[in-house]
Amino acid sequence: MSSSTEGSTKAIFYALGANGGIALAKFAASIYTGSGAMLAEAIHSLADCANQVFLLIGLKEAKKPANASHPMGYARVVYFWAMMVALLLFFVGGAFSVMEGIAHFKHPQPISAPWIALGVLGVSVVLEAISLRGAMVEIRKIAQGKPFMRWFRETRQSELMVVAGEDIAALAGLALAFAAVLMTVITGNPLWDACGTIAVGVLLMVVAVMVIREVKAMVTGESAAPEVHAAIKAHIEADVDVASIRNLISMQWGEQVMIAVQAVMRPQSSDVALVDAINRIEAGIQQRWPQVHWCFFEPDHALLKQAAAGAE
Repeated sequence: MSSSTEGSTKAIFYALGANGGIALAKFAASIYTGSGAMLAEAIHSLADCANQVFLLIGLKEAKKPANASHPMGYARVVYFWAMMVALLLFFVGGAFSVMEGIAHFKHPQPISAPWIALGVLGVSVVLEAISLRGAMVEIRKIAQGKPFMRWFRETRQSELMVVAGEDIAALAGLALAFAAVLMTVITGNPLWDACGTIAVGVLLMVVAVMVIREVKAMVTGESAAPEVHAAIKAHIEADVDVASIRNLISMQWGEQVMIAVQAVMRPQSSDVALVDAINRIEAGIQQRWPQVHWCFFEPDHALLKQAAAGAE
């Protein structure tokens, strides 16, 4: 198991453990107090548990070996499961909360034993903070000093991105639910609880849309991370047998990377020497970047470009 996959798996298990305990506590508190905001949070935590299970399934399926029908393996299956998680977060977490809030807004009900709800929400904040800290530790290991939002936009690790997004949404949602229940206690007006439920739902839907947008880019075929693409290009250009690069395509394939290179090669003594030079370049790339599982190299000649220009 690679270090990046191991880090993602740790973050997922942190989140699964935290959300499992939180969901049970929230359901019990919502039944006892009748709080709509608490019920919305309970549904959210239950959806998060299902999400983490989906991500673990995706990581397991991604390790299936390549075969005739999938010659490049199953690594990209993690994007499918990440998209499923984002949709679940949107519809089960967000849309359900909004509908529940609207129902409580139309038919407001007082909250019984609100201090229990506040206590459960307070404990949930601590547990979610621990889960988020675990995800952030793993992110810092691979972010190379990037600010979080830049890492979020540029990362190709869909599962870790989803966990981080979920945890941030969960903490913000807990804060909203806590504020809603507290205002209900202070004012005696249950409409605060209904508004808090709707706010939690809208928040989850916004985060889900952000995650869907990033996963969509991965599903449709995204290049390797910008710094990786640039470093590979610089590495090839610096080789003594390469005159210039005509084109370099990189594609993220789950954890793995595929690159295709069209390069103008310097004159070689023979075709065997040319093949040896290409093999050496490919081996050097894969040694420095082990995630590059496929390297397709097309040698070119400067005279071909000149002939084409003359024909025009």
